[in-house]
Amino acid sequence: MKTRRIADVEVSAIGFGGMPISIEGRPDEAQAIATVHAALDEGITLFDTADAYHLHADEVGHNESLIARAVVSWGGDTSDVLIATKGGHLRPGDGSWTLNGRPEYIKKAAEASLKRLGVDAIGLYQFHRPDPQVPYEDSVGAIRDLLDEGKIRLAGISNATPERIRLSQEILGGRLASVQNQFSPAFMSSEPELRLCDELGIAFLPWSPLGGIRSAGALGDRFSAFGKVAEDRGVSPQVVCLAWHLSQSPQVIPIPGSSRPASIRDSATAVDLVLTDEEIALLDASVSEGSEAGSRA
Repeated sequence: MKTRRIADVEVSAIGFGGMPISIEGRPDEAQAIATVHAALDEGITLFDTADAYHLHADEVGHNESLIARAVVSWGGDTSDVLIATKGGHLRPGDGSWTLNGRPEYIKKAAEASLKRLGVDAIGLYQFHRPDPQVPYEDSVGAIRDLLDEGKIRLAGISNATPERIRLSQEILGGRLASVQNQFSPAFMSSEPELRLCDELGIAFLPWSPLGGIRSAGALGDRFSAFGKVAEDRGVSPQVVCLAWHLSQSPQVIPIPGSSRPASIRDSATAVDLVLTDEEIALLDASVSEGSEAGSRA
């Protein structure tokens, strides 16, 4: 497994997005744990979760607890595993998502996540999503306090704009380690944030890098160049897509979600697919055409 860096921490160049094993359509626990174990078998050391990845109101932190149990129960050395979690986004249990960016809530949520993960300090803690009812600097200020207190080792933000990236970097005293935004061939609006992270040396973690649970399987159909390159190279369009992500910047670490061992094993092979300049140009053109078609729909 090839590696990249989040601040001074070396992690696998492909991460694991835990959301699909805890929300709607989730597998049974045995399959979920087998999927995490498959990721570890492939050398994946970055696992992304959140306290809001659950179904019912009484199971907040389901995904955090599940990933923690799976990592502990794996037979190998897990000393280099980095579990990244998030706070500030909530699920009341009726399928909806709500926000709470109040500093006191974020600190309380981080304490709860720390206990569920069973660690002395959270590897990477990220402010999940801006709360329009709370000044952004107050929410990020809570992340700074957690960092200063040693309760988290690295600080990140998610669903951020360039302005908020710069503001967070200032509030955190230059210690912003990561930005996690939606980014994929089907969702390119976070490209300015990616480019800014590249400029500042901040890790950029694309969520839904394959276009989301419902769309990932049809990626090669919507973006024909991905299907063509996949056929030429003897790999899946999803592997081509993750390799395309990796080609965007050394700061990019995609975190594809998975609920089956086979799919995360396939995703892990993307680190070995080095795209040519011609292939990247072809893929970029396909992305542009697909985005334009989507905007006209």
